[in-house]
This record gives sequence, structure tokens and C-alpha cells, in this order.
Amino acid sequence: MRCILILFLLVTISCTNKSKSKKTETSIDKTDNLIAVLDTVWETEQTPIRLRDSLMKIYCAASKEYKEQQLIYEKNHRINEKKVRTILDNFGWPTKEMIGQRGNWTICNVIQHADNEVRIKYLPMMRSAVKEKKLAPRFLVRAEDRIATESGDLQIYGGQMKYYPETKSFNVWPVFDPVNIDKRRAEIGLEPIAEFLKNRFDFVWNIEEQIKRSELFEKERLLKNK
Repeated sequence: MRCILILFLLVTISCTNKSKSKKTETSIDKTDNLIAVLDTVWETEQTPIRLRDSLMKIYCAASKEYKEQQLIYEKNHRINEKKVRTILDNFGWPTKEMIGQRGNWTICNVIQHADNEVRIKYLPMMRSAVKEKKLAPRFLVRAEDRIATESGDLQIYGGQMKYYPETKSFNVWPVFDPVNIDKRRAEIGLEPIAEFLKNRFDFVWNIEEQIKRSELFEKERLLKNK
């Protein structure tokens, strides 16, 4: 079974590389082309990620096969990030009619995997897009919480998890004011945090535990900043 899976992955990689060689660059100067551009971004961004993660399960994260797909992903991401930034800088946040059903997901995934400076730059645009019903709130939440965790701050909506080596388990990155997190989430149309974490990560939200973790996080941060 393992040999069959490896053969399947090798064939997939080969076919993907061949299809890439046949593609030409699509112009981003017209709104008519945005769906085609973002379809290419999605394919070149997600295909190496899927292959990389599949190969990691067969080999490991230190394997040559895994690293090869990671390098392909990183190369593609640099190109895709330029395309996405060009779209946003030229057109603002596009409507669904301009970018199709998968367009928002594609743009947000690229921004999410960019440097924190990129996420911060486009955060006001994302907030406006949510208010104008161009963007689902869950995409904004991912960006806001990712910015906070990357900056070493408390997250706002509880969407980011972290692996803690000391406990050998995943837990929520500490949250600002855990008692009122569901109120904040409801204000932008999100389900309660306990429901989200259970469905998304099979994680049980314990309010008492999270209050203590957030208080400890703040104390430690204040000590570091002295």
C-alpha cells in the first residue's frame, strides 16, 4: 500500500510539473482576468502544500521529498504574493463577481502565509470588505489573530492554536479578555469559541483554564518588557 501511495504521489508531481510548463502568465490589468489569475494562484499555492504534507506522513519533515515540495511552495508563494498584492493595490478588495466563489479564500490564504507586515498593511482593507459584505468574517479573524500571535500579543477571537513542547499538546494561544470572547465573536457573525474549537480542532474550551493562561501570559510579557 505504501508503494502504491508513493507511486501515486510521484505521478501527481510529474503531471503537476508538466501542466505548469504549459501555462502562460495571465495579465492582471483587467478585472476580466482576475478569476483566471486567482485560479492559477490557488493551484500553484495548494498543490505543493498537499504533496508536501502527504510526503511528510510517508517519510518525515526532514526528508528530501518533503523539502523539495516545501521549496516549490516557497518559490510559488513569492510569485503568488506579488500577484495578490497587485490585485489589492489596483482594485481594492474585489467583489465576488470579480474573483469568483474561491477568490476570497485564495487571496486570504496568500495573505495569511505572508509576512506579518503584509497582513498588517491589508488589515484595514479586510475590515472594510467585511463591513461591505465582500468578505466572510472568518477570514478577517484569521488575519487579526495571526497578526497578534506573530507580534507576541494576546489574540482577539481565539482562532490560533500553538503546540506547547512542555505539555506535548496543542492549546489556544492566550486570548484577550476570555470572558467576553463570545460577545466579540458574535458581533462579527461567528459561532461561540467552544463550538468553533471543537469542530475545527477537536479541542475543548475551558474558560477557567484560559483565564489563568491569559493572566500568566500578560504577567510574563510585562516582565520581559521591563
